[in-house]
Amino acid sequence: MNTFWQKFTLTHVPLQDWRSGSYLHQSVVGILRSWRQSSLLMQWADEIAAVLLSLVFVLAPFVSSTLVGLLLAACGGFWLLITLTDLRDQAKLTPVHLIVLLYWGIATVATALSPVKTAAFVGWTKLTLYLLMFALAARVLRSSRIRSWMIAIYLHVALIVSVYGLRQWFFGATALATWVDPESPLSKTTRVYSYLGNPNLLAAYLLPAIALSAMAIFAWRGWIPKALALTMFLVNNICLVLTFSRGGWIGLLALAVSLLVLLVYWLSIQLPPFWRKWSLPILLAGMLSVLILAILFVEPVRDRFLSIFAGRGDSSNNFRINVWLAVIEMIRDRPIIGIGPGNNAFNLVYPLYQQPKYTALSAYSVPLEIAVETGLIGLFCFLWLIVVLFSQGLTQLQRLRQQNTREGFWLMAAITIMVGMLAHGTVDTVWYRPEVSTLWWLTVAVIASYLHAPASQPTQINPATVTQQT
Repeated sequence: MNTFWQKFTLTHVPLQDWRSGSYLHQSVVGILRSWRQSSLLMQWADEIAAVLLSLVFVLAPFVSSTLVGLLLAACGGFWLLITLTDLRDQAKLTPVHLIVLLYWGIATVATALSPVKTAAFVGWTKLTLYLLMFALAARVLRSSRIRSWMIAIYLHVALIVSVYGLRQWFFGATALATWVDPESPLSKTTRVYSYLGNPNLLAAYLLPAIALSAMAIFAWRGWIPKALALTMFLVNNICLVLTFSRGGWIGLLALAVSLLVLLVYWLSIQLPPFWRKWSLPILLAGMLSVLILAILFVEPVRDRFLSIFAGRGDSSNNFRINVWLAVIEMIRDRPIIGIGPGNNAFNLVYPLYQQPKYTALSAYSVPLEIAVETGLIGLFCFLWLIVVLFSQGLTQLQRLRQQNTREGFWLMAAITIMVGMLAHGTVDTVWYRPEVSTLWWLTVAVIASYLHAPASQPTQINPATVTQQT
């Protein structure tokens, strides 16, 4: 069983042997390295790449998707330049890179076989830009200095976004769409959306900020940075709650539980026996108590929370259920390779299946969206990527825990961000928007950046191990 798990998670894939024997790798990577050695500009290649990536996350909440796309294209072009001029031993691959490349290949085939090829090609282009950004980020985030820089930049931008969201709560904000059932008690309640124009999108955008700011409290040195991190954590949490996004709340709950589990696991070495055993149950009980009190005594929270279980009695639930049923029919008709990536392809095919009056721009569920775009093959590949990310991430976390390095806090944040975004993604697809999709691939890149470990690594562990040890 252990051998199967190691093979499935690509623990012992001989990537070094493949690089040394690959004709493509030898003929492409580093062919311009002699020029790089004489170029003053390329001596700062990693820093330039970090600036390009930073521009994406600084501007994404405030500018159009077109400008973000241009920045992603610049990131992709610079990654290609680095690859062509890099030393061969610096162009490292990880198991994450292999599966991401496989998923891109599946999406490419789905585009070629799509019934709406032109529209699918647009979606394929967007996906390619995101994956090029991932490749560049995974390359430069191997530097702990650049990794910390990127995280700090995103956290400061997220703080600005959250503060403006709180301002909307106190001074009011015009609803730009029908986000709440007009007949529900929440029809007059303000749902903040800040600069992103949609409360569900804002909730997805803030999930990574909550995990990273929580870990910054431990990772940043000095009382002033720690106080800033605590402020970010509180403001981001409050703003996310005030979006009244039920998917966001589900993601926040999943994120909080996983964060507590990993944090207790990390600190358990230093805790006395009593707290090593009881700290996690006490913390989970405290979190559950706060949740119950909020449901009992805060009427808007109670109404919104109970609407999750209202089934078709809630208009939003009823809308999603009807969309999901239509999407399942789409998957049944093209189960192997799907209709091709992107919302343009979806918008052309979905009307053939939709129920009257239930138009939709997406599947409102990430697993269903992936299945309808790239078929069950693409869905399996995506789930495989998730398993490898968790398994490899937890293995590296175990290594960092033994070394007692602060870098482990950022890895814990990345793992819990994945949990939260996946939980939110089961009932929504806002993470296909550039503001959120870039954060998802940044998170994947953060985990991949930790996989260049020394030769003497701890044995591969099963994800259940962390829970058992806490």
